[in-house]
Amino acid sequence: MHSETRLPIDMMPGFLIRRLQQRAVAEVGREVAAAGLDVTPVQYAALEALAAMPGADQTRLAARIAYDRVTIGGVIDRLVAKGFVARRTSESDRRARHLSVTPAGEAALMTLRPAIARAQQAILGPVPEEKRAAFLEALALLSNAEEA
Repeated sequence: MHSETRLPIDMMPGFLIRRLQQRAVAEVGREVAAAGLDVTPVQYAALEALAAMPGADQTRLAARIAYDRVTIGGVIDRLVAKGFVARRTSESDRRARHLSVTPAGEAALMTLRPAIARAQQAILGPVPEEKRAAFLEALALLSNAEEA
């Protein structure tokens, strides 16, 4: 029988990333609620992405925010129901729907951006200022590893 080297669960990358995700969602939720809005982190990402690429279709939006193409439909439905996003049928392809941020969505983004910025600061709070760039570079490297 060989001896097994065990890594404590609280030092496993997957465990730590999941815990960080929980903290991040909680921080964003607190700040967004304090700003008087009901928007999830994924809905915020979709709004920001659409603001940067007006007229994008569902597939392009899903790719931009690294979200499942099928599941993004529900996110869009909720943003449309809130009046933050409009869908328009493509003139060249009747099956395609172009998405854009509405004026209400733009107003929501103006309220959300400072709230999201505060949440990001709170999430990074425990990381010393001089280590933040390296920490974010490592996170980007890990999260983009499949694409490399």
